[in-house]
Amino acid sequence: MMQLTDVTKTYIQGSRTVNAVRGVSMTVSAGEFLSIMGPSGSGKSTLMHLLGALDTPTSGEVFFRGESIRKMSDRQRSLLRRNRIGFVFQFFNLIPTLRGDENVALPLLLAGTRRSLALKQAMVALERVGIAHRSQHFPEQMSGGEMQRVAIARALVTEPEAIMCDEPTGNLDSKTSGEILELLRTLPEPGKRALVIVTHDRKAAEYGDRLVHIRDGRVANEEMLREPIGELLTAR
Repeated sequence: MMQLTDVTKTYIQGSRTVNAVRGVSMTVSAGEFLSIMGPSGSGKSTLMHLLGALDTPTSGEVFFRGESIRKMSDRQRSLLRRNRIGFVFQFFNLIPTLRGDENVALPLLLAGTRRSLALKQAMVALERVGIAHRSQHFPEQMSGGEMQRVAIARALVTEPEAIMCDEPTGNLDSKTSGEILELLRTLPEPGKRALVIVTHDRKAAEYGDRLVHIRDGRVANEEMLREPIGELLTAR
């Protein structure tokens, strides 16, 4: 579904050259829950940005459903992110002046969906993540866990083919983190939706099917944690 082929990413910071990703190749299968783990500065977030078309590689290729992200126009990458990939971030990235349902509906509204229909679909997404009762509240009226559930609903509302999570529990207490990770575990769909989480937390990473360890911009090693649901269903 998603593939990196000998990808590098280099940034110029003043007189310094930072090699954030160095010759990484990996695949993410449809329906897979992939964890990418590494310390701060290891390149794991850069990998998520490449997989999610938030950035393009310096060299190598990134493919989404067989299409080269590097060869897409800016508009094509924007449409890919808006319609086919959902994002969940550590600090939620909710708009403070919008209610919960309006935050969730935003991707649909940007795509031209009628407001009444967009809000209806937003309520369905909020119900799915167990936060519909806070739909009329603003972010400042919510707890961290509630805001992250709203952010997850926003990532889900377009029924994306992939969801990218960048340290989604990094700003939450341990109990709430566990609840959010249990929720994320339900989101991959066999043969369809994949989920990628980048984290420095081993406990969070262990919710995945496969764990890729990143160190100094390279894949250090991989662990199979469990068989993806899709593969189990196929085997039966």
